Amino acid sequence: MHENDISFEVRKAAYKVHTVLGPGLLESVYEVALAYELRQVGLRVRAQVPLPMMYADQRMDVGFRLDLLVEEKVIVEIKSVDALLDVHFKQLLTYLKLSNLKLGLLINFNVVTLKEHMHRLVNGL
Repeated sequence: MHENDISFEVRKAAYKVHTVLGPGLLESVYEVALAYELRQVGLRVRAQVPLPMMYADQRMDVGFRLDLLVEEKVIVEIKSVDALLDVHFKQLLTYLKLSNLKLGLLINFNVVTLKEHMHRLVNGL
């Protein structure tokens, strides 16, 4: 499955989760619900995936964790904040670079309408 197809399914599932749960919950609640919805449509999803970094040819386990990794191709970073900050975008870009993946989605569920609060970030496209 191509990254764009995965992205479509993630966005569709995110709308469903947001419609059912609404804003104001913890990120972990949205993470579990979104992973459930994605598995319901047959996608492979891993949650809280450790992400090491390489420094001076050494693997460093520094505590980075991907909220969701879908089909081993798309990172989904979930937030439940008043507003997304530059650091949230930079965090996802760092995850994309460290993992050598091409596509990530940053989704803030703590909003009234989700449409303008889902962002696609790309690495090397």
